[in-house]
Amino acid sequence: MDEGLSRRTALAVLAAGTLAPRGVSAAEVCPLTPQAVEGPFYLDPRLVRADIREDRPGVPLSLSLRVVATPSCGALAGARVDVWHADAQGRYSGYPGQGDRGASTVGQTFLRGTQFTDREGVATFRTIYPGWYPGRTTHVHVKVILDARTALTGQIYFPDAANAAVQTRSPAYGGRPARGRISNDRDGLLREDDPQRRGLAQVTQEGEGFAAILTLGVRRAGA
Repeated sequence: MDEGLSRRTALAVLAAGTLAPRGVSAAEVCPLTPQAVEGPFYLDPRLVRADIREDRPGVPLSLSLRVVATPSCGALAGARVDVWHADAQGRYSGYPGQGDRGASTVGQTFLRGTQFTDREGVATFRTIYPGWYPGRTTHVHVKVILDARTALTGQIYFPDAANAAVQTRSPAYGGRPARGRISNDRDGLLREDDPQRRGLAQVTQEGEGFAAILTLGVRRAGA
C-alpha cells in the first residue's frame, strides 16, 4: 500500500467482517441518514472539484456518495455535496490552531470540495484516508444541499479495522501519541448522533488505496 501500508495488511483488513459489503436492494426502504453536529471548521471555498487532496500526503481514498430520496430510494440528480475532513495529522484547512502543535492553516483549502450528483445520484471525490484528532474517531464531514437548502449535515465513518491499519502502519499518520486515537464504539458523538451506524461506509481495497461507498438518504423540504 502507499506510504508503508502493505498489500498483505490491506488484504487482512478487508477480510474482517466489518468490511463486508452491505448493499441496498431495490425492494428495501432507504432510511433517513441522521443529522450530526456540523463539527469543526466548515467553510465554503467554492471549489467544485473531484480531487480535493492538494498537497496532503496519505493513503489514497476514493469516496463515493449516493444521494437518494427517503423512503423511496430514488436517486437525486444535481444535489450539491460538500465534504471536508482532517489530514493525516488531524488538521483541517482554513483555520488557526490546527493539530497537536497548533499550526495555522488559514488561507489553505486542502481536503475540501464540492461535487454535484450525476443521474444516478452519485458524487465521487479523490482524497486521502482521513487522519484523527483526540476525542474523535476517524470521520468525514458532509453536507447535502437541495434547492439551495441544507438537507443533511452529517458525518461519514469507517470500519475500525481499516482505521487501525492505515493509521498505525502508514508513515504520514505517525509521530503522534496513540492514546488520543479512539475506536468507533468510544466516540460519544457517533453514539449520540448515529446509534444505528447508518453513516458507516463500506470499504474495499482499490489499487494502492481504498474505496469507500455510502448511501445518504435525505428528504426534500416539504416532502
